[in-house]
Formats: sequence, C-alpha cells, structure tokens
Amino acid sequence: MDAYTQPDYSSAVLITIDTQCDTLDGQPLEIPGTSAVLPNMTRLLEAFRRAGRPIVHIVRIYQPDGSNADICRKSALESGRPMLLTDSDGCQLASSLLPSDIRLDSQRLLAGEIQIISEQEVIIYKSRWGAFYKTPLQAHLQTLKVSTLIFTGCNFPNCPRTSIYEASERDYRVVLVTDALSGLYERGAEEMRRIGVTLLTTDELISP
Repeated sequence: MDAYTQPDYSSAVLITIDTQCDTLDGQPLEIPGTSAVLPNMTRLLEAFRRAGRPIVHIVRIYQPDGSNADICRKSALESGRPMLLTDSDGCQLASSLLPSDIRLDSQRLLAGEIQIISEQEVIIYKSRWGAFYKTPLQAHLQTLKVSTLIFTGCNFPNCPRTSIYEASERDYRVVLVTDALSGLYERGAEEMRRIGVTLLTTDELISP
C-alpha cells in the first residue's frame, strides 16, 4: 500500500455484487459460501447506512429466453433453468441486505436506469461479469465524487474480480472485504494485492 492505493474511507462507496436469492444455499444458481458471508455483508451495510455513506447494489437479471444472457448461460436458460429470472423471487437481493421489503424494478434496471432505494443507496443492473460494462456505474460514482470502492458479494472468480480490475483501470482505490465475499482463494487474494487492492476483514473495516 502507498499514497496512490491507500483507501480514503471518507470518500468511499460500498458495492455489493450479485448477492441475490438464487445464489444462496439450495437455490438454482447456488454459489457455495454466499449464504455464509451474508451476516458480514449485513454488518457492513448497516455501518455504511449509519454513517450516511453511499451504497451500490449490482445485480444480474435474465430474460426467460436467455436473450440478454452471457453465451455461457444461454443454453441453460433456453432449456428452462430458473435462475435470476426477471421479476422472480429468486432474482431479488438477499433480504438481509436491504433496509426494507424492496423488490427490483426490472423494467427500469434492464433499461439501464438506476433504481434508487434511498438518498445514499441504489441498485444497478449489469449484463455481463463487470459492473462497469455498459452500465451507469461510472457516471454514478463521478456524481458521488468518491475515490475508493469497497467490494463485497458473490463469487470472487467471476463478477467481483472482473469489476475490481475494471475499477483499477479507472484509477479507483480498491478494498476487498475478504470475509464478506464468496469464492475468494489465496492465489486470487495475492493477485489482488499485486494490483494494489487492500484486503481487509469486516472487523478491520468497521472498527473505530
């Protein structure tokens, strides 16, 4: 860590990636470890809300015919696999992550608009692995005037890792919360350190 990569927590946003009901234990797109990190994600979200700091939830939404899906998932959707389908219960954010009973506005999100939950909390849809790919995320972050992105969520090897590299390409300072992210492994953690990402636990991040 140095002066260029050191996080500035007074100018930080918390980002959750794809932590939706269908990714939890026993669900159609189960990602091992995602249910287990929910308590730490919830603690972080509550801390950010208390501090009045911004939060962005990134989500996937699939059309039942697979027309907007990655090519690696088109066949599964075309064959009827019910994962992250538009307006389904499984597509919703895990309930403990939200301050109240809020459902995704799929029509607005799929149109590339931002769903506002509160003054400091929003939802953004992404169509591919990276949270910046053809999304309003960069414009939203510029509006917030933040320098530091704190990543949590579902399945490090795919969407979180891609989104972190995209953030690094845009010269953001990046924090990865190791116990609030499923799918993290030691080599991946070391690769993150090598590109200047700060790795912290939930306790380390929210402790005074």
